Amino acid sequence: MSELLERLKEKVSNQFGEALIEGHMDYDFPVLVVAKPKIKEILAFLKSEGFTYLTTLCGIHFPDNVGAEFAMMYQLHSLERNERVRIKTFMSEKDIEMPTITDLWAAANWMEREAFDFYGFKFKGHPNLKRILNMDEMNYHPLRKEYPLEDASRHDKEDKYFGR
Repeated sequence: MSELLERLKEKVSNQFGEALIEGHMDYDFPVLVVAKPKIKEILAFLKSEGFTYLTTLCGIHFPDNVGAEFAMMYQLHSLERNERVRIKTFMSEKDIEMPTITDLWAAANWMEREAFDFYGFKFKGHPNLKRILNMDEMNYHPLRKEYPLEDASRHDKEDKYFGR
């Protein structure tokens, strides 16, 4: 698998230079961390390189990662070669606008709406960016790690017992 990582790193760095921040393996998954301004171009390039299936698009919140608290993660699959790659880009809470990729993959429509609904990402150019699972009246994004996991009036449960 690491030869796939090296091949992808070489192709992306040759095409986009310093937009490739790092590449590493997470278990059996090659992961490329890229600069946010080039994310759509890199995804389009990878699609042209045979990664034609968008498996997943999701938001991630790392509250302790000051200045890069949020990440957008894309997983692509080449069905012909049975290869997968994960692309990540990081950003601050003040800059969580992303370009839509619904013009590259129609399936991104609902995935982007979910990331908007649960994390507050705004997708520039999205054809119908509105909540998909939560009520429109909600004025918060429930998957952000800004809320206690348990009722504050309970003393028998602490966040440290739940991985925080």
